[in-house]
Amino acid sequence: MEFRPGAEEETFRRAVRDWLGHALPPGWRDGTFARPRSAADRVDFARRWYRTLFDGGWAGISWPVEYGGRDLSARQHLVFSEEYVRAGAPDLIDVGVGPGLVGPTIIAHGTQAQKERFLPAILRGEEVWCQGFSEPAAGSDLAGLRTRAVRDGDALVVSGQKVWTSFARYSDWCILVVRTNADVPKHRGLTFLLLDMTLPGITIRPLVEMTGVAWFNEVFLEDVRVPLDCVVGEIDRGWDIVITTLSHERASVTPYPRIQAELDALVALLGARPDQARDPRLRQRAAQLRCEVEILRLSTWRSLSNTEHEGRPGPEGSMLKLLWSEIEQRLFELAFEIEGTHGLLDENDPAAFEGGRWQYGLLWSRAATIYAGTSEVQRNIIAQRVLGLPRG
Repeated sequence: MEFRPGAEEETFRRAVRDWLGHALPPGWRDGTFARPRSAADRVDFARRWYRTLFDGGWAGISWPVEYGGRDLSARQHLVFSEEYVRAGAPDLIDVGVGPGLVGPTIIAHGTQAQKERFLPAILRGEEVWCQGFSEPAAGSDLAGLRTRAVRDGDALVVSGQKVWTSFARYSDWCILVVRTNADVPKHRGLTFLLLDMTLPGITIRPLVEMTGVAWFNEVFLEDVRVPLDCVVGEIDRGWDIVITTLSHERASVTPYPRIQAELDALVALLGARPDQARDPRLRQRAAQLRCEVEILRLSTWRSLSNTEHEGRPGPEGSMLKLLWSEIEQRLFELAFEIEGTHGLLDENDPAAFEGGRWQYGLLWSRAATIYAGTSEVQRNIIAQRVLGLPRG
């Protein structure tokens, strides 16, 4: 395959760059824009910015045209991500579950009514989604979840608990996986639901992370009535839909441009610390990261090629997820060492480098090898589904 963008991608790149040049909020590039600080303000800003992307024709660009997208290639999607990060455009993590995971899942498995109801609202940034998969006793072993749903007339009555649910406090809807049949093997008794977060019986409790923020939440469900028209696919046949969602999560093209930008910032940090820059061990580790990020870039393009050929992400996405998550941790560990004693300062200290971004990134990066499937789970998938090795 060709690892470099072709003429078509370069023409597209210029279009993206030109649009971002005039669409970013005034003062965004020079730092004078009053960026949102609180979690609620960040989500509100992300909604409005995503509407700007929609109005400009840049939301859901890889979605089919009939669902509001532009049906662009995975290559063009990557080019967009590269230019988006290079421009320092607003982070879309606050609304990312909807466009990145929910939309593609509904496109693949949803009814026509579900597509018409949910896809336009996701593309316009009108509704924020969260992901109700993990439970206290079902993280890596997702199929072992215990949240139950019992049919009662035209609804499923759901009771149980979810945990590590990002943005739950600010979400309008949730993709929820529940157990509807306990008498069959665990993978065969699951159902995939679209949950209205305003329904009675839902309690949300924030979980404060070691970063000091509370993006994750516990979600408790007590006799929540979910209409049957919010079932995606068939009752008891939800595992295949879960795999679709996880495949999109693991094979996302977004991490590569972001990590490339973080590496560039790390090299600048090293250059600004002459004493540290003279240390050959730190220079060698930075050079090693440069090699690893280049491998990540090539692996990303290879993954895109496979996706274009197969029509959807495959198990090879686990290799990509394993690679970028562990590179990210090593990158922030090195940045923390380069900072020296400044790494002990928090974001409110005026002496902290770059507003304390490296300390925050170091703490946040610990989750990278856990969410979307732990590194151990990814290695099992690679061994069994890519290499064809027998189960241990």
